[in-house]
Amino acid sequence: MKKAASYIHGTEPTEQRRLAALNRMTNDAFVRFLNVGTGARVLEVGSGLGILAAAVASAAEGVRVIGVEKSPEQIAAAVKSPSVAYVEGDAQRLDFPDGSFDLVYARFLLEHVPDPELVLREMRRVTRPGGRVAACENDTSLFRIDPPCPAFEDVWSAFQRFQETLGGDSRIGRRLFRLFRSAGLSDVELSLQCEVHWYGSANFSSWIENVIGNVESARDGMVSSRLCSAAQIEHAIAELSVLMQRNDASSTFTWNRAMAIREE
Repeated sequence: MKKAASYIHGTEPTEQRRLAALNRMTNDAFVRFLNVGTGARVLEVGSGLGILAAAVASAAEGVRVIGVEKSPEQIAAAVKSPSVAYVEGDAQRLDFPDGSFDLVYARFLLEHVPDPELVLREMRRVTRPGGRVAACENDTSLFRIDPPCPAFEDVWSAFQRFQETLGGDSRIGRRLFRLFRSAGLSDVELSLQCEVHWYGSANFSSWIENVIGNVESARDGMVSSRLCSAAQIEHAIAELSVLMQRNDASSTFTWNRAMAIREE
């Protein structure tokens, strides 16, 4: 039996602010990738605070979005929009009839679930024949910063190991093609959504603050699991804080994306 995954980031107010800021940096490119058509029926699996769902709903005329979210606290705090409805539910057992949606997508979700292929099979099931299934996921090994921050690199490795102990996979992005194919999806196309930031660019500080927030969100778990010490985490955060002030600093990262068609 597969281990039930636990969400590594938590739902505290500081973490919600971090995720809202990440949405502001990443939503426009992802909405363009989805290419939502007029009047589309859309399902977002793992809707969180609904920031992305609201953006998708406004991407074209007559779009209706349903957001499935496991946490009732998240639903209560979600962005309100006349074109978006939220339902509490489990991504592994979507409570919708077969073929209900034109587009079904998940972003930053599959890394947290114990059986991502099962989730994708459910996403495929509720997509109409000829409709599309999409996902965007992490591969944390693709994160690069310069000048080097060795204390952070050690903690970042501990972060990845900690997510594994919770039943998740912080590097699942590299597996998207195989997972989509195993879930019975065809015409799978892969693409990348790049984060390229440098000192003086618009989102450099926000991006590094997001990375610090990732580490902060898992601090207690990493320490209690003895994957790293509190002192190591403090050193890592100090390195990143100094990095933000350096006029020769830069950072790159790549999200992995997949889009597929549900055949007849």
